[in-house]
Formats: sequence, structure tokens, C-alpha cells
Amino acid sequence: MAIDPQKLRHDTLKNRNSLTEAEIKTRSENICESLLKLPEIINSKTIFAYVSFRSEVSTFKLIETLLANGKNVTVPITRVKEKRLDAIKINNVTSDLEPGYCDIPEPTKTLCKTNIIDPGEINVILLPGSVFDKRGGRFGYGGGFYDRFVSNIPDAIRIGLAFDLQIVDQISLQPHDELLDYVITESSHFKGKR
Repeated sequence: MAIDPQKLRHDTLKNRNSLTEAEIKTRSENICESLLKLPEIINSKTIFAYVSFRSEVSTFKLIETLLANGKNVTVPITRVKEKRLDAIKINNVTSDLEPGYCDIPEPTKTLCKTNIIDPGEINVILLPGSVFDKRGGRFGYGGGFYDRFVSNIPDAIRIGLAFDLQIVDQISLQPHDELLDYVITESSHFKGKR
């Protein structure tokens, strides 16, 4: 019997939300350490990284490290009416972000006017999500923003960051759900079947 995607998403997020701040910090550091060793990251010039929110794998320290390593780091601004994400280049995690859509940290209004990056320049996309599977399947949070975004940048490497508790053997994907190239957790990483 197939698992209901909504229930799977709900139960997985409930489990993720039960992690302590210390657990999130430690596990996130392990994930980011593995990520930074990937040749795809080392050899990339421009990286699109989500800005972590609530119990997601934390990306603040990761973004700082990528910036310190000379990478062009872009983060999403959510264009709710247009149902899309735009990539905005940032230089500083502290001063370049402010609460945005759903209180998620997003680039300042000034940067959104001056620092839009052509998606074609992006080499790697780091994605959040609620549930992932071992072939690179991903459930987001239901808005489809990331699926639409990555579908327009087929050449970029897609990497999902997740905790072990978010991984299942296989999820029931819809035609619009985009597969990832990698999923990295605190204990392993999976090569997707895109």
C-alpha cells in the first residue's frame, strides 16, 4: 500500500521539528563538511543556496564558508505572485538578509533590485525539502517553487541537504517533481538518478 504523500511529509517534518538546536547544529555541520568536499562544490563558481529556516539543515555557516572560499553565492527571493524564485547574489549573511516570505530570511529589497543573477550562471543548487529518497526524489513544502526553479536550469548540479530521518526508500513523485543529483545527510550521501 502506497504511503500518502501528505501524511509522509507531515510525519517527517514533525520528527525533524523534534530535533534540539544542538542536534540540528551538529548534524548540519557534518552535512556541510561532506558537501564542501564534493568536487562539484570545489570546482563551482556560482552556488545557489537556500537560507535555512526553523529545523532545516542549517546553511548560515555554510554560506559564510562558501563566501570565504571565493564562491559567488546566490540565495532565493520568493516572488509569490509570479510563483517563482529569483537568485540574488549576497556578500554577507548578516547584513544582506532580512525576514521575507513566511519570515524566511531573504535578501534585502535593495539587493533584490541590484544583484539579480542570471540562473544560467548557477553551477550548483542546494535545496531544502521535507522528504527525500535514495534515488534523488524530493518532496518540498507544497509550493513547487524549487521544482519550477531547477527545471529551468537543467545543467546545474542539484544537491538536497537533509537529516537521516528525512530519507525513505522511495516516494511517489508527481510528473512536476524534479529529481536531484545528490542527497547528503549527516551519515551518508546518495547519488540521484536524474
